[in-house]
Amino acid sequence: MEPAVATSGNAEAGIPTLHLRGAPQPVPPYLDVHYWWAYVHPNAVRVFERQWLANLILWGNYARLRDAALAALGERPGGRTLQVACVYGDLTVRLSGRIAAAGGTLDVADVLPVQLDNLRRKLPAEAPARLIHTDSAELPAADATYDRALLFFLLHEQPESYRRRTLAEAVRVVKPGGRIVIVEYARPRWWNPLRYVFAPVLAALEPFALDLWREDVTAWIPAAGEGLKIERASYFGGLYQAIVITR
Repeated sequence: MEPAVATSGNAEAGIPTLHLRGAPQPVPPYLDVHYWWAYVHPNAVRVFERQWLANLILWGNYARLRDAALAALGERPGGRTLQVACVYGDLTVRLSGRIAAAGGTLDVADVLPVQLDNLRRKLPAEAPARLIHTDSAELPAADATYDRALLFFLLHEQPESYRRRTLAEAVRVVKPGGRIVIVEYARPRWWNPLRYVFAPVLAALEPFALDLWREDVTAWIPAAGEGLKIERASYFGGLYQAIVITR
């Protein structure tokens, strides 16, 4: 059974936000300490919500990785789709358009109200979407609720304990036969110059990101995830990866 929720929203946008009843959702310490400048502070949205800047941060690969994620989710993703964490740029707008055309619904879960408010402004009023104010490590959904889930550059921002819980939750809430799509950093090929020049940048700005250079993402899926079908694709000399996990 899903936890009780309260609903709020913007009457003009028509897109509701679901809040868990009880104590307000706290901002996870790793976000407050390491990512206040990128996500938590209101000025972060004003700075980073620019398509060209999202593309620059990904070394010109935003559109390519966005389209890879959309393709992995399916051309006509009907049923119920979950996006875990908001994303700068137009990924969610494009995803909601595909879902609307297929007659499906989209839930987007994020622990930061400022990010949910920013996404609401980007989505069209008629988008078949709900915004859920919750932690990715404790999703307010029953087992096997969704047909598919997307994690787009989320895991590299989380310490290992949160990363494990987030992956466990994603596997839990997706139906048997459904898929979890993960787009993330990976260890570049030996010949990729970014392997040497980008590592210190990540170490300084995104202290958990290099975990994905050292370990395979699937290493953090709990034992209950054994037997999952896993497909992979690599991009930009190995710096980025797309993983499709089918339950």
